[in-house]
Amino acid sequence: MSENGVAVEDRGRLEIHPSVLRKIVEHAADQVQGTLRHERRLAGIDVGETGASAKIITGSGDARAVDVRLELTLQYPAPVRSVVAAVRAKVGDELQRLAGHRVRALTVTVAGLRGAPTGAARTR
Repeated sequence: MSENGVAVEDRGRLEIHPSVLRKIVEHAADQVQGTLRHERRLAGIDVGETGASAKIITGSGDARAVDVRLELTLQYPAPVRSVVAAVRAKVGDELQRLAGHRVRALTVTVAGLRGAPTGAARTR
C-alpha cells in the first residue's frame, strides 16, 4: 500500500503510443556519430531536412518489447558496421531509459552513403 491507501498495482498503467517510441528511436539514431541528416526535396523544392526513419511494431506477448525497422543515411566514408553497432546500442539504451521499453528485434537498412555536409562540421 502507498501512503494514500491505494495499492501500487491498482494505480493504473502507462501506455506509450508507438509514434512516441518511433520519435525516440529516430532521435537516438540521429545522435550517433556517422549518421547523417540530409536535405529533403519534394518536386525539386527544398522542404527541410530528414534523418533516420523508423517503423515500430508492438505486441506479440510482451507489451514492453518492440520490433524496430530503421532506415539510415551514413556519412561517407564511414565504418558501416561500427556505426550501425553504435546505433543499435544507442537506440536500445534510449528506449529503455526514456520509455521503459526494450528492443526485441532491430533491423537496420543503410539507405545511402553521402559525403560530409559542406560548410560547418555537424555538431551533436
